[in-house]
Amino acid sequence: MIKRNIWTLCFGGSSYYLIELLWRGESHWSMFFVGGICFRLIGLVRTFPGKWNLFLRCTFAAGVITAIEFISGCILNLQLHWDIWDYSELPFNLLGQICLPFTVLWAVLSLPAFWADQLLCKRMNS
Repeated sequence: MIKRNIWTLCFGGSSYYLIELLWRGESHWSMFFVGGICFRLIGLVRTFPGKWNLFLRCTFAAGVITAIEFISGCILNLQLHWDIWDYSELPFNLLGQICLPFTVLWAVLSLPAFWADQLLCKRMNS
């Protein structure tokens, strides 16, 4: 279990960092940890018991990622003044740390993240 958590955190952190490099052309080392935490939580959403359909799982995962991004932004950007990102110019933003367009993007990206988590878990168990 610990080995799986470490692998999924590292995979998620690396993926998040790479997505930021491709999307914005830059990233920050702290995003490795934020991404790793998000990916691990996405894996937990994927394995929720019950009859949640894929749309509900993606929506919930987007909410979880947005919450982590908001908490991280409040700490890293607003308290520590690292100025890693600022969504103030985007519509429906909250304190410039999260915004509705990126929440929708997280819902879409959670689908391949579910598949990646499932594949990693299968590999770790085989």
